Amino acid sequence: MMTYYILIGGIALVSWLVSNRLKSKFKQYSKVQLRNGMSGAEIAQKMLDDHGIRDVKVISTPGMLTDHYNPKNKTVNLSEGVYSQRNAAAAAVAAHECGHAVQHAQAYEWLTMRSKLVPVVSVTSGMSTWIVFGGIALMAATGVAGGIGFYIAVAGLAMMGMATLFSFVTLPVEYDASKRALVWLKQKNMVSQQEYAGAEDALKWAARTYLVAALGALASLLYWAVQVFGGRD
Repeated sequence: MMTYYILIGGIALVSWLVSNRLKSKFKQYSKVQLRNGMSGAEIAQKMLDDHGIRDVKVISTPGMLTDHYNPKNKTVNLSEGVYSQRNAAAAAVAAHECGHAVQHAQAYEWLTMRSKLVPVVSVTSGMSTWIVFGGIALMAATGVAGGIGFYIAVAGLAMMGMATLFSFVTLPVEYDASKRALVWLKQKNMVSQQEYAGAEDALKWAARTYLVAALGALASLLYWAVQVFGGRD
């Protein structure tokens, strides 16, 4: 178990470092005011309009970096630091979230796949580790490598695998949304060269948070898989 705690600790540390770097970048580029004077909400609405999307609403949501697109009720939810602010960071985040709305409107295959995984992952992700651990404990208690404990542990691994798959499917969804955002910002001349550089850098760090999460999920899955299948020897 010590190896597991070291693994989780290492992943948590990297995640914390990347998250702090993202917050630092957001704060830095929040000081770069847009020459066009548009707010995050206005940027978002214009991007939706330019893509012919009329059935998505742009609304404000509490918190910092809580921005997201909700495909169920078709809303682009912008945090307080993005919705009304008029800077490069706000423009980047607003355009990124609208990138998801464009994906939805165009039935982007990776977003469709992620949406289908959401109901399963929301139910199984929280219990998968406990099921794997319980199965391993039962294997140890009974001394039977291939008994019911093994199958319980494998079921837990399957659940964990779904969560890991979800993390990796999320990567192309997030990277593509950022790409769409940056292309639109440049093509429509929404930002200056300096503002564009800030928006691009901020979105790169945002994407890295998802990359760290995916790698962490994979590392955890591989660790527990070794514990389960190694215990059969």
